[in-house]
Amino acid sequence: MSNKNTIGKTKRSTDNMIDDAIAQQNDWLANRRSYARRFLKTLNIFARPTTKETTQPQPAAKPADNKSRNGVLRSYWFPILCVFLVLLILIWVMFIRTSNPQRVVIVPVVPDAVSQQLTINDAPAFDIVRIEQNGNIVIAGRWAPNQNVSIKMNNKIVATVRTNADGEFVYAPQKPLPAGNYTLSLVGADANAKSSNKVFLYISEQGYENSLSLLMTPRGSTILQAPTMVYGGDLTVSKIDYLESGRVIVTGDAMPRLRVSLWLDDKYMGFARVSDYRHYGLGADLGKLESGREYKLGVRLHDGDGRTIANIEHKFTMPEMTGDDDTFYTVRRGDCLWIIARNFMRRGILFSMIADRNHIENPDLIFPKQKLQIPVVNK
Repeated sequence: MSNKNTIGKTKRSTDNMIDDAIAQQNDWLANRRSYARRFLKTLNIFARPTTKETTQPQPAAKPADNKSRNGVLRSYWFPILCVFLVLLILIWVMFIRTSNPQRVVIVPVVPDAVSQQLTINDAPAFDIVRIEQNGNIVIAGRWAPNQNVSIKMNNKIVATVRTNADGEFVYAPQKPLPAGNYTLSLVGADANAKSSNKVFLYISEQGYENSLSLLMTPRGSTILQAPTMVYGGDLTVSKIDYLESGRVIVTGDAMPRLRVSLWLDDKYMGFARVSDYRHYGLGADLGKLESGREYKLGVRLHDGDGRTIANIEHKFTMPEMTGDDDTFYTVRRGDCLWIIARNFMRRGILFSMIADRNHIENPDLIFPKQKLQIPVVNK
């Protein structure tokens, strides 16, 4: 008996638990529906007007219509308000805003760089290339405002700077350049915007006082910074030849890409251009000179405009005349047979005679330190 009663009580207790769970679930669903209904009624947006249920149809009456309209307005007031605001905005945009000419078009602010760049036809240009006392250089120039400009040194880009609102830029490397020759040019942001002029920079081993910078234009060279003092190996006479024909040939070294003029006892001999390798040579017919007599050779260094920026005087004793068999010339970098023939033989077209004498198959191919025998041509 006790076992049966225990089993029966257990079964009834399980049924009660299931019934309680179903009841709780129904209560939760009822509460959720009630909460949702109250939430929608609170918003009062899309709820329809509530009417009392009647068992018999009521005849239509005017007061009932008014009450119905008021209920609709209260229920749909928010959508009606949104539609009304949209209509007001459309009316303002289509009629009121377009009627004011000051607000029809908004003109964007165009940067000065764009507006001025359209009027600039020139490429980037140099203003200053200066060598400082500490050996550093300063490069200043101009182009279109607020644009990038690349600085090329010996055909290699070394820096890119930006112009200011006035179209000016400055570049100053922190380390001094080693002694030597440098060719500077400018390239704009557009690869086709290249400077038409270049700057040739010579950094002397003697220091900034001997250095110079030249602006090279299609019309010639203009010196930007002249040396304040010339000494050492930047203006020298290395050799003087005196031929039986009465022709004097002077060779030496000077600052590259300038010109030298020579004077013998105040008698003008002529001028010669200095090569990129700092060599020059000049031949002139001076007539009969006395061997063993002391003469004064003056060498003047000129800029692109012909101004004398340095000069030296070289006193020497005229050597014995050299004959056809003992006239030799040692080739230097930048030489060519045409110039050698012009200095020694008066006319460059006679270079073939030098080539034949020295068994040179290709007259365009000679080498530094190559020793050439020069055939002498009399007048």
